[in-house]
Amino acid sequence: MKDKIYLVFDKTKTSMRIRSFLNKRIKTTTLKKSNIIIVLGGDGFMLQTLKKLYRYKKPFYGINSGNYGFLMNKFSNENFIKNLKTSHSIKIHPLQMSVRTKGDKIKKSIAINEVSVLRQSKQASSISITSNTKNIIKNLISDGVLVSTPAGSTAYNLSAHGPILNLDSKKLAVTPISPFRPRRWRGTIVSDKSKILIKNLDSNKRPISAVADNFEVRNVKTISIQSSKKIIFELLYDKNNSLHKKIKIEQVRKETSNN
Repeated sequence: MKDKIYLVFDKTKTSMRIRSFLNKRIKTTTLKKSNIIIVLGGDGFMLQTLKKLYRYKKPFYGINSGNYGFLMNKFSNENFIKNLKTSHSIKIHPLQMSVRTKGDKIKKSIAINEVSVLRQSKQASSISITSNTKNIIKNLISDGVLVSTPAGSTAYNLSAHGPILNLDSKKLAVTPISPFRPRRWRGTIVSDKSKILIKNLDSNKRPISAVADNFEVRNVKTISIQSSKKIIFELLYDKNNSLHKKIKIEQVRKETSNN
């Protein structure tokens, strides 16, 4: 096998079992010498690994040992090597989040799925949202709001009744979480060239946090979000298990449940 593989895995029993199998079938190498990174785990572990290792500019092939595994491939004892050799590449861009806290500290992170803005007390959040200085909503009173990439639109965004975006749509979804006022607002879709600014309108009484996938910043005043075209994640999918196909399946499921 010509592929030079670096193996990353979480510590679950399923991952350890698959790792033991792979060690008997393939030779692994160091991260710097590798040309493919295989990730054993669930979606959460894949997100952590992508953020940690994307700077090495190598493709990631995920093997699911978690629950749904939207970013992962199913493991096959018999067809693993064939599936890896014939896998297809998909490139996605993350969101770049820049946060200013009440203490005027700036904190930054990237998000592959979404940036979620959440109330952090019993009080609902009160926020304004603009896109390229154009008002999206002047005052949203809710449990929060999230900004989702196409790749993340079937995750938290879908649970919050947001739209499912095609990977090549060049769009972002802005979806409210349990909106109270205006109650009928269901969010909007904006260009992935947009710079979205979210402001806390009452930071003393209604504190909020901002979460980029799994990185949280608390007591936030403003959140700036935009797609980062400079950062590219290359994901490998089995021939019959592409991310495009998974998104299409979720779109059909949503349409069927709404009928």
